[in-house]
Amino acid sequence: MMSYATATVFNYNVTATRPGARTDAEPPVKHIVIVGGGTAGWMTALTLSRSAYGPRLKITLLESPRVGAIGVGEGSTPWLRGFFESMGIEEREWMPACNATYKAGITFDGWSTRRGHEGYFHAFASMLDNITIGPFIDNVHARLDGADVYAHPNRFFIASRLASHCQAPRAPRSFPFDVWYGFHFDSVLLGQFLQKKAIESGVNHVVGHVTNVQLGESGNITSLQLEGDATLAGDFFVDCTGFASLLTGKAMGTPFVPFKENLFNDAAVVINRPNAGPIMSQTISTALRNGWVWKIPLTNRYGYGYVYSTDFCSPDNAELELREHLGIAGASDAPARHLRFHPGRVARSWTRNCVANGLAQGFIEPLEATTLLFAQRTASMLVTALEKGDLGEEVRAQFNDTLNAQIEGTRDYIVTHYKTNTRTDTDYWRANAANTNLSAPLQQLLRTWLGRHSIAGGITDGTFGRGYPVMSWYSLLAGVGLFPDDNETRPPTAQEAKYSLAEIDNLINRSAMNFPDHRAFLQAIEPKPEKSLQVYFY
Repeated sequence: MMSYATATVFNYNVTATRPGARTDAEPPVKHIVIVGGGTAGWMTALTLSRSAYGPRLKITLLESPRVGAIGVGEGSTPWLRGFFESMGIEEREWMPACNATYKAGITFDGWSTRRGHEGYFHAFASMLDNITIGPFIDNVHARLDGADVYAHPNRFFIASRLASHCQAPRAPRSFPFDVWYGFHFDSVLLGQFLQKKAIESGVNHVVGHVTNVQLGESGNITSLQLEGDATLAGDFFVDCTGFASLLTGKAMGTPFVPFKENLFNDAAVVINRPNAGPIMSQTISTALRNGWVWKIPLTNRYGYGYVYSTDFCSPDNAELELREHLGIAGASDAPARHLRFHPGRVARSWTRNCVANGLAQGFIEPLEATTLLFAQRTASMLVTALEKGDLGEEVRAQFNDTLNAQIEGTRDYIVTHYKTNTRTDTDYWRANAANTNLSAPLQQLLRTWLGRHSIAGGITDGTFGRGYPVMSWYSLLAGVGLFPDDNETRPPTAQEAKYSLAEIDNLINRSAMNFPDHRAFLQAIEPKPEKSLQVYFY
């Protein structure tokens, strides 16, 4: 039996340099122009401004007065915590400004009809999980072998306990086990906050609408023609123009790789509602007839969004289904916004002297809140390349290969939610379960699991399951109950029944006593320890 007592240590600081770092080397480019604001644009600008070149690198962000922020995508992975820590920005500064809350993970409700597995929690990792992940995975393997043991993830991880009791995943410093957490936030306010910080860091903010992109003989972008005959030249460009992809897609002709055959959803309808009661520390994803609804808690409201496929449901029917789900079918004080998107990615995020970021780079879907993760990761990878001083073809190819692999690994994890569903109530869910357009690595992972073998080794060595750790994959597949049928189970052997669930419950419940009420904590957020935290990442 493999050991889970040791794991890879992951540092939260995911940017290339520490804040304030400087170098005497000349930057490989002098002027970087970021086209498009929003969260992705301003996050890129701030990350570049804090690079090793400091004020010697000219950064201009061009923002169109005609294009507003989409204003959804209001949840994050735990990597956002690393971004703010690496920028030296305290939670007590940015969170109140963005109506932000903590996120310990995601509940998936109604995705499975298997008895006892109708819902499960995808927990973010904690140091305490080193004690409980071994029993969980051992029980999962025993259950795959037909033993009648408890193998549902919710009971094994403290993040699930905190989320279900509306507790903040921030214990006092006297408690020695850190919990890795993400955030919920108002994305418009977050963009505005990042804008303020970036401008304070020396980023030039220009308001103008692009009418034409000028290319040189080499195919590089040389300048942007703006409405009113103004021109903005630069050495390097970052395309944050959203789904329009003005630079990467339209001007440079970079092909788009669709994920439509893997992921059917292409639309969403969004409604906000007041929130005056307890504040959850989780996102809830509830499966409906033709997709799923997110429920995201902010300090002042809940955000709801129904993500669905227009191949199976019209926008009007989707809005009606969401309103009925919320019990506000006739409410006039709850306006709805409709959005369309195309799941997929550009073939190359980095083309010649332009890097696409944010929605201009691509979009999977909001199920695991990964959009901001890739914006952050892309900005960090760009800073790393700049600081090495090599922007040549080989570096660009490696950049694109790395990013594409991460995007496709994330896509595979999200596809698995749909592929493993057992709902039969609509054509939408039946089509998802029957979908055979799966990547080769995902097919291998599922064959390994269904063959009742460990998938931990393949995930660890990168054979399959790229982008998500062992803990996440086991939580998903065990959470939806992808086990032999109950009528095929047998009594466990003494070895298979060696773990006491009462002891695990006792450990988690007593540990949870150290964590505060979520709303109360948000009203007086304490400063974080100065030291950058490390956690065990499974």
